[in-house]
Amino acid sequence: MRILYHLPLSPYARKVRLVLAEKRLPFELRVEKTWERRPEYLALNPAGTVPTLTEDNGLVIPHSNTICEYLDEAYPDISLVGRTLGERVEIRAVTAWFDERFAAEVSRNLLYEKTMKPVAKRGAPDAARLREGYAALRGHLSYIGHLAETRKYLAGANLSLADFAAAAHLSALDFIGDVDWAGAPAAKEWYARIKSRPSFRALLADRVSGFNPPPHYADLDF
Repeated sequence: MRILYHLPLSPYARKVRLVLAEKRLPFELRVEKTWERRPEYLALNPAGTVPTLTEDNGLVIPHSNTICEYLDEAYPDISLVGRTLGERVEIRAVTAWFDERFAAEVSRNLLYEKTMKPVAKRGAPDAARLREGYAALRGHLSYIGHLAETRKYLAGANLSLADFAAAAHLSALDFIGDVDWAGAPAAKEWYARIKSRPSFRALLADRVSGFNPPPHYADLDF
């Protein structure tokens, strides 16, 4: 069985889960507590990060973008990285925006401080980082709204990896109640369309000890 090592609130693992589900590829989830630095896991992925995907034939694929590129090449019937060179460039650029800039400015300041840091016993959330994260999130929601108003999907006319990268980060933040959707109607409308897809159902069913998602988290009509 294909295995995905993950953490429930890791945006990068969530992105891969969405891609696997969208491509209708069966897989087993295994929680990997990365802060424990298990030797068996480090043998699979020396970086010790999640996600890591293992295939039935023994192939080990670490890093979310490597996994997603692999899945699109190995299972091309449903393409999520574009068919033309122009599409691929735009999808990769928008995906990188969320996996790099959004992650550094928002997810690192909110999600890590409020979820990973306490679990790994690295101290209490840093109030200054939280303020920075909330301020940056407002700007990113405006950017998402702009893309959603000018295109059908974030990177163009078709659903792509860019939509799943953005939705993965936002879904993790939404789980902990950190997204002010009232101030971002265009972004909210786009996100409602994405989270209504069948591939999103497993994420909306996630529950994490110590956290209670807001009622709208799993509400497809929100």
